[in-house]
Amino acid sequence: MLQKLVGFYRPAPFVGSATKQDEEAYFKRLRWSVFLSATFGYGLYYVSRLSFNVIKKPLIDQGLYTESQLGIIGSSLFFSYAGAKFINGFLADRTNIRKFMATGLLISACINICLGFNLPFIAFAVLWGLNGWAQSMGAPPSVIALTRWFNSKQRGTYYGFWSASHNIGEALTYLIIALLVSSFGWQMGFYGAGIIGLLGVLIIWFGLHDSPQSKGITLAINPVSAEEKKEETTIGKLQKQVLKNPYVWLLALSSSCMYVTRYAINSWGIFFLQSSKGYTSLQASSIVSVNAICGIVGTVFSGLVSDKFFKGKRKTPALIFGMLNTIALSLFLFAPKSYVLDTLSMVLFGLSVGVLVCFLGGLMAVDIVHKKATGAALGVVGIASYIGAGIQDIISGSMIEGSKTGSSSTSLLYDFSKVSMFWIGASIASFVLVLLIRGKRIKEAV
Repeated sequence: MLQKLVGFYRPAPFVGSATKQDEEAYFKRLRWSVFLSATFGYGLYYVSRLSFNVIKKPLIDQGLYTESQLGIIGSSLFFSYAGAKFINGFLADRTNIRKFMATGLLISACINICLGFNLPFIAFAVLWGLNGWAQSMGAPPSVIALTRWFNSKQRGTYYGFWSASHNIGEALTYLIIALLVSSFGWQMGFYGAGIIGLLGVLIIWFGLHDSPQSKGITLAINPVSAEEKKEETTIGKLQKQVLKNPYVWLLALSSSCMYVTRYAINSWGIFFLQSSKGYTSLQASSIVSVNAICGIVGTVFSGLVSDKFFKGKRKTPALIFGMLNTIALSLFLFAPKSYVLDTLSMVLFGLSVGVLVCFLGGLMAVDIVHKKATGAALGVVGIASYIGAGIQDIISGSMIEGSKTGSSSTSLLYDFSKVSMFWIGASIASFVLVLLIRGKRIKEAV
């Protein structure tokens, strides 16, 4: 049984080219299929991840869970995701990425459907934690696909486009899931997320391909240097080099702080607007969705701009957008209620987070490691990032519950001043850590 399972996920074998004369056109067609399926497939991963965030207020209003319990539930996904992304980053380097990625989304979609039932707190937390494990099977195969199908001169640009996938998923969640919840109740939010996830499974299964060689492509996409030819290095050794690279870990810590602010808005932004500024569920969701939509612009152009104008260097734009992120967060938290100002803050926040997720969350680490250890680098950054996100959810939930006064859903008042300083402090720490990064970019010879 175990041998069959291992065999199922074994990387697709290399095959000879069947159509030499049309190989280049065939390659381009397959490459677009891989890129689009990785982008939209991973975008739909996010719908199954963020559905819970839209449903928090109804769960509290109905007395099903407390703010602290919701923080613990949310953190269960982040902590599970952190450890699992580290492990699955290493596994993805050695598996069939199409099957690996499709399996994760299938599990996540089924979990969302199960959560549509009224479950006890412990059962909910356990299932949401399992969802975190499944969610960790999305990003590593996607990035590995980009490294296999695109060379480094193209990779920054296409990585930026792919990074917009999470913004696509966020926008769909905040609009479609919010509409379902407002119209049919919180259960339908989970059911809808599950159905959308199943659609993503089909996109990945039929559109993603393991490697060019497995489809008969013999083109030299990532040429091997003379230095590499002299010394054959195993994947295991390359992955150990990643673990010993201090700049990968420094990037991971910076990304961790950035993920505190990213998921502060994703997890609590709607709740903050409803509880602190008095917006309705749909109004709050529409404001936060602007963050996701503008994030698409940030991620799409981040890699392109750094490749074209900064010669592949990511540090300077990371610093600029890190400071912009702090400004946007401060505007969101401390400006008086104004639909225009609140929306503007989400425009700036979305643009900055879009760039930072692309750079700090993966591309800067990918640039300074061997292409055969891409999954390992993402695993290191991922475990730190989502530990930060998980700690944020627990601390935020506890602070928010500790600040409330009143006894009923209609009379509850919240003081967000302490938790706001926590979020802003993390944002500042993130771009300060970027100043310490000195890692050199790996040349295309690798």
